[in-house]
Amino acid sequence: MDETMNEVINDLKSYLEYLKGMGITAFPVSESSTGKAFYLTLEEIRMELGDCQRCKLHRTRHTLVFGEGNKKAKLMIIGEGPGYEEDVQGRPFVGKAGQLLTKILHSIHLQREEVYITNIIKCRPPQNRNPELEEIQCCYPFLLKQIQAIQPRIICALGTFAAQTLLKTDAKITTLRGKFHEFAGIKVFPTYHPAYLLRNPERKREVWEDMKQISNWMVSHVGIPVRPTCGDSYRDGTSQPVGENRR
Repeated sequence: MDETMNEVINDLKSYLEYLKGMGITAFPVSESSTGKAFYLTLEEIRMELGDCQRCKLHRTRHTLVFGEGNKKAKLMIIGEGPGYEEDVQGRPFVGKAGQLLTKILHSIHLQREEVYITNIIKCRPPQNRNPELEEIQCCYPFLLKQIQAIQPRIICALGTFAAQTLLKTDAKITTLRGKFHEFAGIKVFPTYHPAYLLRNPERKREVWEDMKQISNWMVSHVGIPVRPTCGDSYRDGTSQPVGENRR
């Protein structure tokens, strides 16, 4: 009995920490007392983030990259962090990897404007190095609030850091990709980061298969008529889908 109670207590603690990260610090007395759950809007979250100086990345960044897209998107794309072009323009996925991501979305008949795109961290690490734990921890509460505001039905986690952060695991992306996972009641489907595909074109076929799974799930569960084709817009003239050091 004691062991079971300890498991219940630990699960409750984890849930309360999750709610705290989402910005929920109190519960309404009843559902009728508020009418609906209180969520910050994306604009309010961006204002709260402000000219963020919560970690050392503010010293070297040029622009904070918050995210962009459909505020009520059914599909949310979460990558690792901004690169050079993103840091200059203040927009996520606008460099070579971003151009590839746009092609990947087109391959399942989606436009960038139909999804919401952001990253685990909002500032570019120097020389595009991997984000450090402290940096992820500083940005994570704001990512949770973005997810809460958008309420997507499915998240595509691009690369190791996005997948490991959301799923709270040390498993490699090669193990996580190709399968559906759960995050706070939301489906999460990890796949390779487009920047990784630019350096490893032999993995492009796997991403194409991953996107077909996402597309089929959306058709079945969301009712969005996404129709995968043979992937012509995602090809480079070879038998592989088309294509920075993320994975």
